[in-house]
Amino acid sequence: MSILELKSLSKCFGGLRAVDDFTLTLAEGSLNALVGPNGCGKSTLFNLITGLMRPDAGKIQFKGQNITGWPPHKIARLGIGRKFQVPAIFEELSLRENLIIAARKNEQRAAIDNILEQINLSNEAHMLAGELAHGQKQWLEIGLLLAQAPSLILLDEPTAGMTAAETHATAELITRINRERSMTVLVIEHDMGFIEHLACPLHVMSKGQILKSGNFKVIRNDSEVKALYFGQSEAMPDA
Repeated sequence: MSILELKSLSKCFGGLRAVDDFTLTLAEGSLNALVGPNGCGKSTLFNLITGLMRPDAGKIQFKGQNITGWPPHKIARLGIGRKFQVPAIFEELSLRENLIIAARKNEQRAAIDNILEQINLSNEAHMLAGELAHGQKQWLEIGLLLAQAPSLILLDEPTAGMTAAETHATAELITRINRERSMTVLVIEHDMGFIEHLACPLHVMSKGQILKSGNFKVIRNDSEVKALYFGQSEAMPDA
């Protein structure tokens, strides 16, 4: 059963087609990754899904409902959460206080504790968020999404600026969230080692469209994908 259907979406900026007749369907409870060179339209696509931009053409359907052109707050309330590249957290508050605010209700202590444990920050619950390391701030923001209990989460480069160890832990965190909470997840990333560790369907975007879809090994050895990334048919970098 599908949870998100993007049908022939297009968005232009002057003469530039940032998203061009883009079509993609996500199954409920699935984990998918979207990759592509800078400027191919990935972030614009997320802006269209979350209502920050209105498409020039096409349709966005979520849980069977047409949400095309809806304002961001209505889309968020319906169950779509997004993490941006730069963590947006309350640095002067503790981690627990951050999560309570994100929940927007009197969340049971056990539920907050569960989120802290899932994002590997139980021991830091009473620290000020501003004192966290960069990777931990990224995990806290994922926790803020979990506190809102969305059905679909969009993660825009969640490992940006992370160490190799933090990147590996983030891949494990995302796969665990997808598996244990049955949340649908769509991830934008550039780190191919991270993408391989996710072990999920991979979609390659080029010039506003899906160029190829498949598993990591198939995509990695595809001649068109190699040409897109390197301008020639050589292998993508080892993970």
